[in-house]
Amino acid sequence: MKRLTSALLIALLVAAASSERLRAFCGFYVAKADAKIFNKASKVIIARDGNRTIMTMANDFQGEPKEFAVVIPVPTRITRDQIHVGDQRAIDHLDAFTAPRLVEYFDDDPCELRMMKESAMGAAAAPTAMDQSRQNSRRLGVTIEATYTVGEYDILILSAQDSGGLETWLRQNGYRIPAGASAVLGSYIKQNMRFFVARVNLAEQQRLGFTYLRPLQVAYESPKFMLPIRLGTVNANGPQELFIYTLTRTGRVETTNYRTVKIPTDTEVPAFLKQEFPRFYTAMFDEQVRRENMTAVFLEYAWGMAWCDPCAADPLTNDELAKLGVFWTGGVDASTGVRRPMPSPAANVYVTRLHVRYDRDRFPEDLVFQETGNRENFQGRFIIRHAWTGAATCGRADEYRRDVGQRRAQEARTLASLTGWPLADIHRKMQASNTPAAPQGEDAWWRRIWR
Repeated sequence: MKRLTSALLIALLVAAASSERLRAFCGFYVAKADAKIFNKASKVIIARDGNRTIMTMANDFQGEPKEFAVVIPVPTRITRDQIHVGDQRAIDHLDAFTAPRLVEYFDDDPCELRMMKESAMGAAAAPTAMDQSRQNSRRLGVTIEATYTVGEYDILILSAQDSGGLETWLRQNGYRIPAGASAVLGSYIKQNMRFFVARVNLAEQQRLGFTYLRPLQVAYESPKFMLPIRLGTVNANGPQELFIYTLTRTGRVETTNYRTVKIPTDTEVPAFLKQEFPRFYTAMFDEQVRRENMTAVFLEYAWGMAWCDPCAADPLTNDELAKLGVFWTGGVDASTGVRRPMPSPAANVYVTRLHVRYDRDRFPEDLVFQETGNRENFQGRFIIRHAWTGAATCGRADEYRRDVGQRRAQEARTLASLTGWPLADIHRKMQASNTPAAPQGEDAWWRRIWR
């Protein structure tokens, strides 16, 4: 029996910084908050240039492969060579590269009259037969336009005359369609959209030797830059988590029919979060969603692909970018048939990471995007700033210690505001973790040889 997975029931419709922000950020990268820390999380990677799009879809489906099925509205008829099975490792790398991160600074000796020097460290077969005949499909106004087997997936391309016939056909063929789907399906039928239906071919999966469901990729052309999400809310058991990674030439991608809101960044937080960063980030994101009444799309990262500062992972290679659909770099020489080497992605691949938590009531419309010329660097970044722990006897020492005390108090208030955690609990954890983060006193080994 097949069912529509709620996490991946998203449909595709092809749809000037200050000088301080532009300077290189130095510090030690120590932790990241990738998509894995969220439940019911789907990932969509959209590589888009002009009207051409390659979309990669992955989810966190748990269960028997025979229970997996997905229905996705698509703007045009899709042929076999427009469908591909993607590389999960490239998706994981992109997720890690763009993940919000935790970094740390170490204060220098307050008695040394010099500019702070900061150290930087980069992280571093034949198609499966339908249960109902094509004649019955036509009677219901459903046309099976094409059937393909791609990797471990059996894929149908359907068109329909009305939502009632399509819903009946899906139910007759074993798909569990929840109440309320008819209206959503009808809206896509009115837009003359087809339906991309995929399920797992167990025999092919066993033959290929994969024990997990690989991501699906679809290439198409359309002037509309949209991501239909309403089907994913029909049978969803509560809000869903969606991460959208766009790869474009020009700059940042934003939503036009919902507010695009930056997550908090460049804030100093207590040192104990070094051991609890995933817990902190989920609590912080929960609080931001609550404040926006779950009506906003959050920007977590926007940067050129060639570098990052600090890096939660190395930039993606040209080969990985190609696996994620970046088709406008490199190519095949028409005269020789030889693939030209891809140049560095620095100049023409810009990545945007959007994060949205959505449900049917507060996201009644599909997501509509626009590509902007904004290339301002942005990343969700949280800072641990360690105080100097060595001897300090100059006149500035007392002032420095007072400043550190005020700084610690502000860190606690900031953390409480970001997460909603009780201030008293934060103070207790800060006191329990009040230990030097690195040897900076008179006995530090480098001081013994540099005296």
